[in-house]
Amino acid sequence: MAAGDDRPVRAAAGILAAGAVAYWLPATALVFPPARRVFGVRAHVDEPDAVALTFDDGPHPDGTPRMLDLLARAGARATFFLVGEQVERRPSLAAEIVAAGHEVAVHCHRHRNLMRVTPARTRADLDRAAAAVADAAGVEPRRYRPPYGILTAPALRHARRLGWETVLWRRDGRDWEAAATPASIAGRLLGRARAGDVLLLHDADWYSAPGSWRRTAGALELVLVRLAERGLRVAPL
Repeated sequence: MAAGDDRPVRAAAGILAAGAVAYWLPATALVFPPARRVFGVRAHVDEPDAVALTFDDGPHPDGTPRMLDLLARAGARATFFLVGEQVERRPSLAAEIVAAGHEVAVHCHRHRNLMRVTPARTRADLDRAAAAVADAAGVEPRRYRPPYGILTAPALRHARRLGWETVLWRRDGRDWEAAATPASIAGRLLGRARAGDVLLLHDADWYSAPGSWRRTAGALELVLVRLAERGLRVAPL
């Protein structure tokens, strides 16, 4: 898809206008300026010299502490979109993320494509995830990102009802792939990265290639160094 192609945005708008109860908006629909917000969904930071780092699918007993250590060394803060069922199994890790100065947010309770989930079960999933995060971390989540970046009308409506901001991304390291390497992940994230971008990584391998968090950690080291070389800060969402 060429830069400046707004067909995904216009297509989604047409579906909404037709009164559909659910729709799919690819995350790529948000990467092209000036579409900084589409239907209230954000994929940028309002900082002239910064990017935002985000992590999905955690917490993970090995991956999450490793990412926290690397971020601490760089003095960088990130947002962790957590999975409720993993938080319930490891609540201390959610608290550790907050204690380290990072934000915790809602990804889901069960990691599923919400196009296959009824509105009632979608609402129940988000409520349970939010309760798990709040109970474990001691703070109420304020942001939401759906699994696979697939937006549905029931999920967006419920997120808005709860006062959450929905956040996607502009650069995906595809660190969940079995063939990914630290160099390939960093290259995907930074090849066209510019100030204002939201970068996507994963601190867990629950729903991706086994051991993928190790490659993510290697990539994060490279990314933090190269961002500094470019004069780009890591800013909170």
